[in-house]
Amino acid sequence: MPAHPLDTLSIEETHRARDLVASLHPDTVLSFREIYLEEPSKEELIQFLTAEHAGKNAAHPHRTALVQYDVIGSDRIPQYHESVIDLDEEKRISHVVLDESQHAGLTLSEFDTLVDVCKASQMFKDICAEIELPEGFEVIVEPWPYGGPFPDEENRRYFQGLCFARDTRSGNADSNFYAYPLPFIPVMDAHKREIIRVDRLATGGKGDSLDAKTHSKKIIDHCKASEYVPELLKNGPRKNLKPLNVLQPEGPSFSVDGSLIEWQNWRFRVGFNPREGAVIHDVHFAGRSVIYRLSISEMTVPYADPRGPFPRKQAFDFGDGGAGNCANNLSLGCDCLGVIKYFDAVTIGPDGAAKVAPNVVCLHEQDNGIGWKHTNWRTGRAVVTRNRELVVQFIITLANYEYIFAYKFDQAGGITVETRATGIVSVVNIDPGKTSAYGNVVSPGALAQNHQHVFCIRIDPAVDGYKNTVLTEESHRAPVNKETNPYGNFYEVRQAVLERSQHLDAAPQHNRIIKIVNKSRTNPISGKPVGYKFSPAPTQLLLADPESIQSKRALFAQHHVWVTKHLDGEFYAGGRYTLQSRNEIGGVADAIKRNEKIDDEDVVVWNVFGLTHNPRVEDWPVMPVEIHQLQIKPTDFFTENPAIDVPSTKNEASLLTNGATNGTTNGTSCCK
Repeated sequence: MPAHPLDTLSIEETHRARDLVASLHPDTVLSFREIYLEEPSKEELIQFLTAEHAGKNAAHPHRTALVQYDVIGSDRIPQYHESVIDLDEEKRISHVVLDESQHAGLTLSEFDTLVDVCKASQMFKDICAEIELPEGFEVIVEPWPYGGPFPDEENRRYFQGLCFARDTRSGNADSNFYAYPLPFIPVMDAHKREIIRVDRLATGGKGDSLDAKTHSKKIIDHCKASEYVPELLKNGPRKNLKPLNVLQPEGPSFSVDGSLIEWQNWRFRVGFNPREGAVIHDVHFAGRSVIYRLSISEMTVPYADPRGPFPRKQAFDFGDGGAGNCANNLSLGCDCLGVIKYFDAVTIGPDGAAKVAPNVVCLHEQDNGIGWKHTNWRTGRAVVTRNRELVVQFIITLANYEYIFAYKFDQAGGITVETRATGIVSVVNIDPGKTSAYGNVVSPGALAQNHQHVFCIRIDPAVDGYKNTVLTEESHRAPVNKETNPYGNFYEVRQAVLERSQHLDAAPQHNRIIKIVNKSRTNPISGKPVGYKFSPAPTQLLLADPESIQSKRALFAQHHVWVTKHLDGEFYAGGRYTLQSRNEIGGVADAIKRNEKIDDEDVVVWNVFGLTHNPRVEDWPVMPVEIHQLQIKPTDFFTENPAIDVPSTKNEASLLTNGATNGTTNGTSCCK
């Protein structure tokens, strides 16, 4: 049976794509970056999916691979190419060579190169020799993307390294080196493979100038060990926590067939690619289409320390290097609990050789409290159901930070996209006894800089069909009027259809809701068009000045909602190439400039939210999770609560603390 059009490429397909590209560049040195599924055009895929859901046979769209690679010239400078390969016809169907004004995303091997080049650099060794580290400490270089270059900088491919000292005396390789920041940043020219300069960092505090380099040679003597691995904790892990298990003695309620998942009226597919990580496709509930494609599109993390070189400290964690490339190998019983189904990915090395990246996505069920409940106070009878969710989760590690992304499907037809930020805050050295306006001292000598995390979720809806309309719904106070509002308690609900591609922001004062409706389908109860909705959270957006480089390269981060007309391949809110960018090119800001008609069209809705992180001491040494949820809910899509038939079943494993059974009544129902 041929692979489904949305299945990720197999190892064999990956190798065929590599070999075909290699044959097109004879006697040429190639270095492969990524090879992954090029999704079929939406028009072609819809034809296939429509037939599939109708139980009819349909011709499979051709399997195509996107191959990203460098052609290495005689000058040893790589030139970035992208080819789309038709695997069925074994031919190249498109080819792009990136011009020198933009940079391809980084590879982890380039990060490895930075570390090796630092070790070999006499310039870097000389800088390290200027400081006096205690015996048993070694210098650690943590690679970072270069960020947005300053206006007068040459447009070359650079990488930078944040530096720390690691205490080797414990013999534990996981000793927390972030507690010992060092005040210099080596900068590497990636093409020359050499350190071209080392930026020296200010270590002053309030009242000191932006370039105050006031530290002593004994730079970390005032720093303090801050361990987090259990075996290095001073008092060890707490001893009074008893096991809490998730038991599913009859197994899970979901079924999996390749990339297809079915659970509680839901039917959808899970894909995975190096840039976006897990992607949800072709979402249906009870046989009705809801979403065509759902993904995390982009994230930018700008830092707010104005001292050089920190204005360029801004990562695009999806665009710069790819979230999927940084996905964790998830551990049973740790990252996901219960009965787990894991999904693997296929990754490649510079030679294009493919291998399996195991367990990058986990699928499991979880309890999330009460789903719905009502007690008839007259009879005392209560009916209560639990809110069970199906969770598709992946976790990425980006140097110091971790992000947990989860798509949660509930039994009432709702989808929650959840983001959790954790990990270790990025710190720089600060002189003893000083404080700073640019962050918070979280440990002696460690200043955690203020920063933001701004995310974008891309929703390609298919609410009972692929032509939808987006509207805003707001609730407004109405003035007292003798005829229409004599006592002043009435409020007016206003709706406005979005006619053209545009951006808009959250408006909590009016309870602004974004509705995605199908005007050709009417709810038989309410008479309104069927739809799904979400409330954009009024989170703080990008704070950098609009004229700053940080702002110009992240235009998507300046509004909560963008609505555009679908265009094949337009997946990335911040543009296709974000590494070392000076401006956002090809992102949502460019998309709305097309000023396209979006009423009753194939639309895409982008939701942006931000976490402004002014660090606390409690965020150290590893911060508790910071959680944000986008809840996408049906609105007049069904004729009643679709979870009304969820069993009201008592959990027989629950016990009183004295060992008695779970309550005072007998039976297995929660509606006695």
